[in-house]
Amino acid sequence: MKNMSVLLSSINSVKDFVNIVSKYECDIDLVSGRYVVDAKSIMGIFSLDLSKPITVRVHSDSCADALFAELEPYKA
Repeated sequence: MKNMSVLLSSINSVKDFVNIVSKYECDIDLVSGRYVVDAKSIMGIFSLDLSKPITVRVHSDSCADALFAELEPYKA
């Protein structure tokens, strides 16, 4: 399992983020405090506090490096 902090500050950044993570087959979660949502769920993401950095948790080492490279613009 690998983690990365991201900041999703606008509606367009959330939409682009979901489009990126949806390309990957592995399980990806977003963690904000005690809440955990599926990173591929746009409704789940909007239920989080987006004013603070959110942790992206990838449950597979095989796709984590490629995913984190694509998410670099959102890195907090």
